[in-house]
Amino acid sequence: MNSFGTLFKVSIFGESHGECVGVTIDGCPVGLPLSIDDFDTDIERRKGGTKGTTPRKEDDIPLIKTGLFNGKTTGAPLTILFENNNTRSADYAKQRAIPRPGHADFVASKKFGGFEDYRGSGHFSGRLTVCLVAAGVVAKKILASIKINATLLQIGGETDVEKGLQKAIDAKDTVGGIIECTVDGLPIGLGEPFFNSVESLLAHAVFAIPAVKGVEFGAGFTSATMFGSQHNDALMDDTGKTKTNNAGGIVGGLTNGNQLIFRIAVKPTSSTPKEQQSLNWETNTVENFSVNGRHDLCIALRVPVVLEAVTAFVVVDLMMMEERISRLIS
Repeated sequence: MNSFGTLFKVSIFGESHGECVGVTIDGCPVGLPLSIDDFDTDIERRKGGTKGTTPRKEDDIPLIKTGLFNGKTTGAPLTILFENNNTRSADYAKQRAIPRPGHADFVASKKFGGFEDYRGSGHFSGRLTVCLVAAGVVAKKILASIKINATLLQIGGETDVEKGLQKAIDAKDTVGGIIECTVDGLPIGLGEPFFNSVESLLAHAVFAIPAVKGVEFGAGFTSATMFGSQHNDALMDDTGKTKTNNAGGIVGGLTNGNQLIFRIAVKPTSSTPKEQQSLNWETNTVENFSVNGRHDLCIALRVPVVLEAVTAFVVVDLMMMEERISRLIS
């Protein structure tokens, strides 16, 4: 549904053109220092307005409604809202008759019987990733010494970002990208096989980010072309350090003390100005169609901070599960 996590549970709500979007975090440790200023850096990283991103800009000032008192978390659910003030819903009313290729328009209408909020993709919109980023800010504060970093590796198949963007501009189309995320400082043994393995939980959370179409850990798909003797990471000492890191820091679904490393594939933005064909469900005919409105040329530009966020709250949840098991055993 709209919640993720076992002990550190993140729930998101709202629509792209509704009054607001928001997140509730249940299980946040009590006494964590938290202020609006803590959100500034990551919220700014997610915003549009720069080359290749949507011209829609929201202030995105976090409104902390519950779970905070005198600058410290109370242990109650933490609820944070972000108002939607810069919307142009008329852009979507005009194209209601034609589901946009690559979007959830058609399937959402079928699933919800036409009652869904279709403006700006409604609850399916990338607008809700601001909620994920907010949850990530809280999770990063909890993790403190654990470092999470996501980097854009490619746009449109080019390692040169400007060159990749220019390809899209020249083609009057949109492009995707590849992002790599690393996590340093993890202890050995996080993860709960089989279904709560580190890969399982990370992949689950990562695929909740709109436009993500693939994920690989360590050597990833290249592993299928290697011999076992090439892929195996030789242990070098009793800290778990390995000579190579083809496993990406995870063995048997558990962290092994090395750097956790994985990559995601982000598809081209579906809302492209290039003329396509789609079904007009009012006339039941296929016709030429072009998406109007304010959209990202390359949504991958804004995903690194979102990827860091979901990684952070997955890691927090794993660490909380590990601590609870340790208490039970002791």
